[in-house]
Amino acid sequence: MNERDGRTPEDEPREPRHDGRDETEEERADRRWQELLQEIRVAQTGVQILLGFLLTVVFTPLFHDLEQTDRTIYLVTVVLGSLATGALIGPVSFHRIVSGRRVKPHAVVWASRLTFAGILLLLATLTAALFLILRVATHDPYVPWLVAGVLLWYLVCWFLLPLWVRTRYADAS
Repeated sequence: MNERDGRTPEDEPREPRHDGRDETEEERADRRWQELLQEIRVAQTGVQILLGFLLTVVFTPLFHDLEQTDRTIYLVTVVLGSLATGALIGPVSFHRIVSGRRVKPHAVVWASRLTFAGILLLLATLTAALFLILRVATHDPYVPWLVAGVLLWYLVCWFLLPLWVRTRYADAS
């Protein structure tokens, strides 16, 4: 509350924003935080299920019959999945630790960075897991090409298409 005139922050005049929204910095941070949480929920679920399955593989009889190269690919995949899980869960603990400290706009930026890192790590995890599974299942020389095709598809869906839409339809102002 403003001591001079008794107005609350909500009563304060707002400067017009160039993005077409009439919201304060705090309102924008709240909205962006909610949007980020929705995005994280999707990625977290996928990476946690994938990591859960990966963690059980080492306890199967087939694991002990794998070639050293396949074991190495497996270990790299598990580490990538663990890193992705950490990055995608990180924003939750980040928010919990800084909550109530009036730093939400900064927290949103850092949580967004963690989420993007988690998405990149999830991409690497999925690619490595697919490579391992197809390599063990088929032993065919076309596996790297098939995995490269799937990786290209991920890149198109997750990055290229959104970037194209962003540049094509974003307001020039």
